[in-house]
Amino acid sequence: MACCNTRNGLIAGAVLGALLAVLGGILIPVGDSIITSTVSKEAVLENGTTAYENWISTAVPVYRQFWIFEVKNPVQVVENGSIPQVTEKGPYTYRIRYLPKENVTEHSNNTIAFLLPAGAIFEPLLSVGLEEDSVTILNLAVAGAYSMFPERLHPILNFLIKQNNASLFQTRSVKEILWGYRDPIVNQEVGLFFPYNGTYDGYYNVFTGKDDISKVALIDRWQGEQNLSFWNDSYCDMINGTDASSFPPSLDKDKSLFFFSSDICRSVSAEFTGTVNLKGIKMYHYMLPELLLAAPSVNPDNKCYCKNMDVTRNCTLGGVLDISSCRGGMPIYISLPHFFHGSEELRDLVSGLSPSEEHHSTYLDVEPITGFTMSFAKRLQINMMYGPSKTITVLNQIKEYTLLPVVWLNETAILDDETADMFKAEVTSRIRMLEAVRITLMSIGSVLFVACAVAAFVVHRKQENGKVV
Repeated sequence: MACCNTRNGLIAGAVLGALLAVLGGILIPVGDSIITSTVSKEAVLENGTTAYENWISTAVPVYRQFWIFEVKNPVQVVENGSIPQVTEKGPYTYRIRYLPKENVTEHSNNTIAFLLPAGAIFEPLLSVGLEEDSVTILNLAVAGAYSMFPERLHPILNFLIKQNNASLFQTRSVKEILWGYRDPIVNQEVGLFFPYNGTYDGYYNVFTGKDDISKVALIDRWQGEQNLSFWNDSYCDMINGTDASSFPPSLDKDKSLFFFSSDICRSVSAEFTGTVNLKGIKMYHYMLPELLLAAPSVNPDNKCYCKNMDVTRNCTLGGVLDISSCRGGMPIYISLPHFFHGSEELRDLVSGLSPSEEHHSTYLDVEPITGFTMSFAKRLQINMMYGPSKTITVLNQIKEYTLLPVVWLNETAILDDETADMFKAEVTSRIRMLEAVRITLMSIGSVLFVACAVAAFVVHRKQENGKVV
């Protein structure tokens, strides 16, 4: 009787172990379902959700650093056609995106509209100098007018340049270069980012995710339109993805992320390159692909972005994006800093550049469960074009079209400690606790099942052999 009780007890133990292991296994889909459901509710852009509160106004400081390219040999360039020698001066740092979204309006088609106000506050403690620092750079008005004035009007431009004692280069303060100054040649305000303060980006219409969480934060319309009108091509004029501040939850690292940037007037993609640990939180690390700005001969998808055949060497030049069509005709070309991933010809025409992935690449660190971007660095370079001219005196010695770097910027933000602790408490810790419970149940259940099953088998064999006392 005693051996039967022992055997029955072991069998019961094995059954209990199996049940615990099965329960641990059941918790995997059940737990994932609970997590997915909770995240989906909090990721919706609706008043009262976690996503909405962070979406209206970011609590994490966003900074934009500028490095201005100072030309060291302006006289030699104008008089002898020498290659410009540049050196970067910076950073000059501003806090941006500190203003909450305005005119927030919910629509019946599960989208929400808003305006994104622009503002920049100078941060002297994070800068190399003051806004009043002087820098010698390309004359923005001369370079701009050279492209925007028809060739038949170049004699007038040459007269205006001489009358105002101007040249291909000028010395201005950092503040003037970035935010604007009254230029006597064109008799209007000129500046790389003029106008900025007091202006708005948008209207944006984005999906709330209320009816379909896989569409949350995706842009439906920008400035009232579902497509751009800059490129005269259905592919290049598509508005894809979000604004990069967040993405639909439950990321698949095998799929690229898409986002639209009004700064460069197009949508771009980012590819998963690995995982990183940010303040104890696992992140998916995404970077812009090398082919993003490649020449059409390398990436045929970029053919519709090629506009100026002379400057781009019949569209064989890679690494730059001509955005003049969305900047009022100004000859502005966007690239990665120091022409990173660009054609060698770009750097052959300018001396003093040294591109590197560490300092000049753009990346995003996105939390894969929620889709929230926790850290990013958007790095862009603004270049302007000038070329030879028989009519404009200051361009007589210029031998070929040149894309001259004027400034590069690094717009960046990183998760702060307070937000990281809150996120870990609300999301990460719960996931880890659930994971610990699952592993514990499966481990104890498996060990108990194996131990009791083996012991029951041994007892059974001894009983059969008559060795049980």
